Amino acid sequence: MNKKKVSLKDIAEKAQVSTALVSYVLNGKEKESRVGHEIAAKIKAIAREFNYEPNYLAKSLRSGKTQTIGLIIADISNPFFANIARIVEDEAKKYGYTVIIGSSDEQAEKSWDLINVLLNRQVDGFIIVSSENTEEQIQYLIDKNVAFVLLDRHFPDLPTDFVSLDSHKAAFDAGAHLIEQGYRNIGLIAYKSRLFHMKERIRGYRDSLEVGQIAFQPEWLKEVAFHTVEEEIKAGIDDMLASDHKVDALIFATYRLAIAGLKYINSLGLKVPDDLAIVSFGQAEAFDLYYCPITYVLQPMEELGKTAVEILVSKLKNSNAEQQQILMQAQVMVRDSSRLKVPVA
Repeated sequence: MNKKKVSLKDIAEKAQVSTALVSYVLNGKEKESRVGHEIAAKIKAIAREFNYEPNYLAKSLRSGKTQTIGLIIADISNPFFANIARIVEDEAKKYGYTVIIGSSDEQAEKSWDLINVLLNRQVDGFIIVSSENTEEQIQYLIDKNVAFVLLDRHFPDLPTDFVSLDSHKAAFDAGAHLIEQGYRNIGLIAYKSRLFHMKERIRGYRDSLEVGQIAFQPEWLKEVAFHTVEEEIKAGIDDMLASDHKVDALIFATYRLAIAGLKYINSLGLKVPDDLAIVSFGQAEAFDLYYCPITYVLQPMEELGKTAVEILVSKLKNSNAEQQQILMQAQVMVRDSSRLKVPVA
């Protein structure tokens, strides 16, 4: 026999209060109704005792809201984005929202499919880590007055809310650190992409060389395609090592590029940092497990994810809320892979 579904009225009768009061407390509005702390605690305890489950469908029909957020990330296999998803999910839960997560796999077509699916599911808003060539999709959301926040990546020519890393400063600091450690032939491996954050990382790297009075060599910069990373990294590193200006240090613009690059460097029998110093964007356990702990650019994941949720919730409460565009700072976490270069005797 099925158990009778517990109602607000059942809880109200047990607590000897009104149904309206129970509704206020269980919807997190006890402060608005000036409910005493003891009464609120009693109502919540009874709800737990009865295993009360709110009727979200009825609630959404009344309010026109589903209490869901669509999160579109660029690549779920990347630990950075997987961690960001967890942070967003945990933070959204504090505000009473459920997060539906989809990965675009860096494909504009898949991103568009996810947007349409989530719109059909009537999510209240979006948090989006954009993939390349999705400007029209973002403009569509703007035109439709859909609430959204761009996370980690943004389009400078589109007027949107965003929370992102100051990629130029982060890459500049990575290059400056290597120069301070005595390295002079510094390469960068980045994605071949029109996305603003990747262009900023390249610009920051080149600016660090200029400030360090190091003449940039074209063969030091390799831009690889997302879907042919392994092959292009191998060719790129071979070219850098065969150059008249052979690299003595490498910066990887993302975690995935670093993992592919380190695998190939190991296969060549090169030692880090004796033969090649390494700095990478993105933090992951793999960098600690490597025989030579990797210096990395620490991105403020917790703050990025939490702030994106806070801005979106603010927009959902007030569609006229002032637009927020936030750039956060990274920190170079120095490890053995970029230790001071020992001069050749």
